[in-house]
Amino acid sequence: MYSFSNDYSEGAHPIILERLSSTNMDQTDVYGDDSYSAHAAELIRAACGREDAEVHFFLGGTQANFTIICAALRSYQGVYSSSLGHINTHEAGAIEHTGHKVLALPATAGKLTAAQIEESHLLYLNDPKREHWVQPKMVYVSHPTEVGTLYSRRELTELADVCRKYGLYLYLDGARLGYALASPGSDLTLKDIAQLCDAFYIGGTKCGALIGEAAVLLTPELKTDFHTIMKQNGAVLAKSRLLGLQFEALFTDNLYEKICRHGIDMAMCLKEGFAAKGLAVVAESFTNQQFPILPENMYRSLLPMYAMGSWEVYSNGTRAVRFCTSWATSEEQVGKLIRDIKSF
Repeated sequence: MYSFSNDYSEGAHPIILERLSSTNMDQTDVYGDDSYSAHAAELIRAACGREDAEVHFFLGGTQANFTIICAALRSYQGVYSSSLGHINTHEAGAIEHTGHKVLALPATAGKLTAAQIEESHLLYLNDPKREHWVQPKMVYVSHPTEVGTLYSRRELTELADVCRKYGLYLYLDGARLGYALASPGSDLTLKDIAQLCDAFYIGGTKCGALIGEAAVLLTPELKTDFHTIMKQNGAVLAKSRLLGLQFEALFTDNLYEKICRHGIDMAMCLKEGFAAKGLAVVAESFTNQQFPILPENMYRSLLPMYAMGSWEVYSNGTRAVRFCTSWATSEEQVGKLIRDIKSF
C-alpha cells in the first residue's frame, strides 16, 4: 500500500540523518544553549532578513501554537482563527486549555480576510458592554491553509495592516511553510512573512525533519521571558541539539525549499491527473495537499491500495479526499495512483 494520508509518514531526509549520526558523540550544552541550535538560529535569521528575530525550537506544531499564543495573550484575551484553523479543529482544545478562547470566523477557501477581521473587531470595539466579552488580541493564520490554499503577499499585507491598526498580533502557523515557499502559486517569501508577522513558526516535522518546528518571534513584547514560558509549558528539550541540528541542515544550501519543491512537483502531477479525469476539487491548491472530490465507489476501490484522508462526505454519493505528497513521495507512487484513477 502507498500512503498519501500525510506528509510525515517517513522518517527524515538522509542529510538530516547523516548529520545526527555524524555528531552523535559530540558533547554540547543543553536546554537550547548548544552550538548547533545557535548556528541554526543564525541561519534562520539570515533567511528571514531579520537579525532582531528570536528563534526557539519546539517538538511539534501544537506545542508551538499553544506556547506562543499563551505567551502573547492576557487571561481575558482570545485569538481570531478561521473555522478550519488547526487550533480550532485538530488540537483537542489546547488553546482553550491554556485559558484563551479561539474566536472562530467563517473561512473563505480556508483563509481569513482583512475586511473580515476589521468587521469582527469593530463589533467588539463598538459594543458599550465589551468588557463582558473575550477581548480579541491576536489573528492566527495557516500558510498553507488547512485546504492547501495560499495567502498572497497582498492578502497578508492587508491582514498585517488591519492588525497594526487595531493593536492585534499577527501569528502565522507554518507547519507546511516549506511547501508554500516552494509552490509556483506563491508570491510570498520568507522575508515577507518576517516583515509582516509578529510571530510565526517554520515547520520541520512535515518538511523533511525527523521532528521539530522553529518559532520566530519578531515583536519585542513577545520575546520577554519566552524561554521561561516554554519551560513552564514543557516545551524546553534537554537535548536541544537534536532540533538545532536538523534546522541547521535544513537551512544550509537551501535544503528546506529544495526538498519541499519535490513534494510540490509530485502534487502538481496529481493535480493534473485529477483534472484530466474531470474531478472537482474542494479548493484550488498549488501546494502538497490536493482535495479532489471522488465518487464513493472510486474511493472505496482505492482504499485497499492507498492510504488517504477522508475530508468530507456529501449527500450526492461523493466524498472529498485529501491526498498529501512530501519530500519523500516517489514518481512511481504518483504514477500508479494516476493510472488507477484513470482506469475508472
